[in-house]
Amino acid sequence: MLSTSAFAETAALIGDPARASMLTALMDGRALTAAELARTAGITPQTASGHLARLTTAGLLAMERQGRHRYHRLATPAVAQMLESIMSVSAELATPSRKLAVVGPRDRAMRLARTCYDHLAGRIAVAMADRMVARGQIDLRPDGAALTEAGLGFLRGLGVEVEQRSSGRVFCRPCLDWSERRPHIAGAVGAALCRGCFSHGWLRRIDGTRAVAVTPAGRLALEQAFDMRLDP
Repeated sequence: MLSTSAFAETAALIGDPARASMLTALMDGRALTAAELARTAGITPQTASGHLARLTTAGLLAMERQGRHRYHRLATPAVAQMLESIMSVSAELATPSRKLAVVGPRDRAMRLARTCYDHLAGRIAVAMADRMVARGQIDLRPDGAALTEAGLGFLRGLGVEVEQRSSGRVFCRPCLDWSERRPHIAGAVGAALCRGCFSHGWLRRIDGTRAVAVTPAGRLALEQAFDMRLDP
């Protein structure tokens, strides 16, 4: 049973600005070293190591050794879901300092398409979900989601293979998009769609951010597959 103290401890761990920065940097699903995370948070590697040790002990992060390097990643998809939910609430509660906020290229890229741990988020991901819902390929509701047989066939037609159901992974679920305030597809189905977009060369990562760029081939393929218009 969840105790109040455990809840407060988890909230306190995430509430530190440096730790929040490092957790956010890991939202693209990749594993990073302490030095890389320290640069992201603007702190020394020694300080970062202390923070990372606390996050790992608490079960929010997992650490893997490769040679003489230690790589850190989010421990589970549930941790990523929690962080995305906090981002959504924070965006909703944030009070703009001025009525007309200037949105830079980095912000536009993040809002268009980004990785949310192991699946896609942003305007493109929400548009994909909308189209699949309209076609009866997925049943996406606030309390859950289900991929239909038509949806499975559609994904296979795109060359996207969805993993078989397993006890350790949610097969399909909605994830509230913090920038669009509407759901995109998560779970094993969302992860498979994300992997497929990268493996087909439709999307590519942008260094230093979890935003992703749509390639020319990806623009054509996604517009045709999902019957949507992507601005050039």
